[in-house]
Amino acid sequence: MGVLSFTDRGIWCEAGGFYIDPWRPVAKALVTHGHSDHARWGMDAYLSTDIAAPVIRQRLGEDIRLDTIRYGEVRRIGEADVSFHPAGHVPGSAQIRIEVQGEVWVVSGDYKVVPDGLSDPFEPVSCHAFVSECTFGLPVFRWTPQDELKRQIDGWWAANRAAGRVSMLGAYALGKAQRLLAMVDPAGPILTHGAVENVNETLRAQGIALPDTIRVTPETNVKDYSGALVIATPSALGTPWARRFGTVSSAFASGWMALRGVRRRRAADRGFVVSDHADWDGLNAAIRETGAERVFVTHGYTSSFRRWLEGEGYDAGIVATEWEGDEAAEDAGVEEAS
Repeated sequence: MGVLSFTDRGIWCEAGGFYIDPWRPVAKALVTHGHSDHARWGMDAYLSTDIAAPVIRQRLGEDIRLDTIRYGEVRRIGEADVSFHPAGHVPGSAQIRIEVQGEVWVVSGDYKVVPDGLSDPFEPVSCHAFVSECTFGLPVFRWTPQDELKRQIDGWWAANRAAGRVSMLGAYALGKAQRLLAMVDPAGPILTHGAVENVNETLRAQGIALPDTIRVTPETNVKDYSGALVIATPSALGTPWARRFGTVSSAFASGWMALRGVRRRRAADRGFVVSDHADWDGLNAAIRETGAERVFVTHGYTSSFRRWLEGEGYDAGIVATEWEGDEAAEDAGVEEAS
């Protein structure tokens, strides 16, 4: 098979005696980032970047055995040389490079190629084989440029503020919520769901700058915040927690907003097309830049994307996975294209 093999526990490196982002308990787990489908509880020992470690500890517990590594540092593990490189997905996220006897494989984890102002930007890593996510591996998925996205969100909030409405924006608690916070014009108070604010506090403690926010608690008098922006987890929209704000305009910030009908099923007033995963053009550009001849795709539109890659001349395969991701297809009500 090569440097890596694909098992029912995760991606396995026999030469190093470790798994990458395993979904079942193993002795040694190399973790690309802190999202719960990649950093799972129950491993005997973990290795992540130093930047990702605080969020991983927050989510999995302070008592886990977690070692850290800096971007670009090469560490010998068993008979494998391992290094972590920026993936641009969320702060601290990494691609993992594994070299065994001169053969190099890279596991992408989740990634995006557009800088977000918070995460270390994606760094192409040359390799013989590349294991790439393809959450949004169809041509319909092309993201709104960052400057245009900012204008859209700022304009939506301004219009709601002028009408005395609260603007409630649904975004995943780790990564996208902070990206949006850093992007918007702080023209009024910004309130946050507790899950979002927990991550904010962890990142601020690391020295990552974010605008001032107000945690929503049961004691928060929401009537004091007419016209505010509220950043909430997607699951909180439409719940009693959200309804306490009264007249609200709700919006989702997601790559799935590129699909017709998803916003309607979500019962949102607005949809902003943005993701912390690479879009169609980003996936293709990243794969080209690796120089890899073998590409294994996972997590997303794997069958369609593999066929595309084969048509482009790659030796392509699929990695079956239990990863779901922060923007899983199941959560959006869409299915793998045939």
